[in-house]
Amino acid sequence: MSLISMKFLTFVAVAVIGYYLIPKRYQWVWLLAFSYIYYASSGMKYLVFLLYTTVVTYGTARMIYGAEQKFAKQKEKIKLYKKSIMVLALLLDFGMLAVLKYTNFAIANINTLFHVDIRMVKFLLPLGISFYTFQSVGYILDVYWKRYEPEKNIFKFALFVSFFPQILQGPIGRYSNLAHQFYEEHSFDFMRIERGVQRVLWGFFKKMVIADTAAVFVDAIFDQYQTYNGLAILGVLAYSAQLYGDFSGGMDVVIGIASMFGIEMDENFKRPYFSISITDFWHRWHITLGTWMKDYLFYPLSLSKGMGKFGKFAKKTFGKTYGRALPICVANIVVFLVVGIWHGAAWKFIVYGLYNGIIIGFSGLMAKNYRDWKKKLKINDKSNGWHIFQIIRTFILVNISWFFDRADTIPQAFTMMKNAVTVWEPMQIFGIHEGPTSKMYMCIAICVLVLGCIVLFVVSFMQERGVVFENIKIKSSLLKCAVYLVLVLTLAAFSLPSSSAGGFIYAQF
Repeated sequence: MSLISMKFLTFVAVAVIGYYLIPKRYQWVWLLAFSYIYYASSGMKYLVFLLYTTVVTYGTARMIYGAEQKFAKQKEKIKLYKKSIMVLALLLDFGMLAVLKYTNFAIANINTLFHVDIRMVKFLLPLGISFYTFQSVGYILDVYWKRYEPEKNIFKFALFVSFFPQILQGPIGRYSNLAHQFYEEHSFDFMRIERGVQRVLWGFFKKMVIADTAAVFVDAIFDQYQTYNGLAILGVLAYSAQLYGDFSGGMDVVIGIASMFGIEMDENFKRPYFSISITDFWHRWHITLGTWMKDYLFYPLSLSKGMGKFGKFAKKTFGKTYGRALPICVANIVVFLVVGIWHGAAWKFIVYGLYNGIIIGFSGLMAKNYRDWKKKLKINDKSNGWHIFQIIRTFILVNISWFFDRADTIPQAFTMMKNAVTVWEPMQIFGIHEGPTSKMYMCIAICVLVLGCIVLFVVSFMQERGVVFENIKIKSSLLKCAVYLVLVLTLAAFSLPSSSAGGFIYAQF
């Protein structure tokens, strides 16, 4: 059930209306029921995996919490038991994800490396499995580190894992932030509903006008990259617009719907194309994945005993400056290797992750050198010119990474990168759409995409400058209805069909 289908919108409307009509103490039960109905709509068979993650995570968290009662005042046994259960939980949760998502990737590489012919295994890949698995693992680790007590009611915990707006593509939530919101009583608030509708409409604009229109170009240029070799640079720029419109638009829909139930979810985007470095980009892009990696992988790894020993070795060998930076550099590379693997079971995603990790790691390693060079060149860090240069530089680096993300193979990515700077044949764009009206269709598509990106840029620029659109109020109800009608008609009129229309890219993760 796509987030932008009439079927889904009807489903949400029924869920919201019923949520405020039933007794408030049963609101969380209502959300749980609708969450499972929604997930089951993608296939009843997928519920098995959702239930598995829920039961495993709930049970192991309760076991970790009960360790101190089980081994009263026996500190060593308590510590060993809790650690053993935590490791078991990680193996069971991540193990299922790894088997379903990466088994065939491993088989394909074994076949190539050892010249054997092991048959591929047909696995179901439940929608959103990476998101709810990471959310569940974060919960387990927080309980293990005594950040909060585990939930006693398994049905309430099931809502945390399965909340329907976010289950397919995030954001990756934290129990400490969401639990009280899920279980407390909420009263009807028309202004909150209206803000939610506004956020949903803005998400539809990003998805239907920008992302789906950009997909018309992206699908043709990347799928037929040898035919449209003169459009490589346009292809990656269109993909940049598609990916951002698709993912951030989906987040707007998710966050808008959640807010209608009185639940405020974490923001996942903060105008990432205004970033001044790759590090800054990952602080703005898919924020909840970045904070998850920082809290549950980067800090434990960088503060581990092994990394401490490596740091001491690095200081003796390379001096204090590089010795301090090297462990952080290595930890960043490992983190982004995992980020790449999380994105998909293919070598191109591993290269994508390593590309980001190496740039971030190298930047940290060379931070002092950069400062010295800027002083020698008399570069003013605070100047607008330097700020714009950093944004453009980062945008170029990000778009290089998108070649690996979208291309089918690594060789294709490198071929398209080469074509982007050596071949320029913009008139090929009119051959993308076949038929007697192909030129007219492509002209319309180009105009829609350019105008959509201009609107997005203007809004993002104003937000970057501190303008909060939620504070802009239209007092006249008639004028307000007219504005909404214009928005809906705009979405209908300027949405162009494409092979990617309807579905969301990150829902496959």
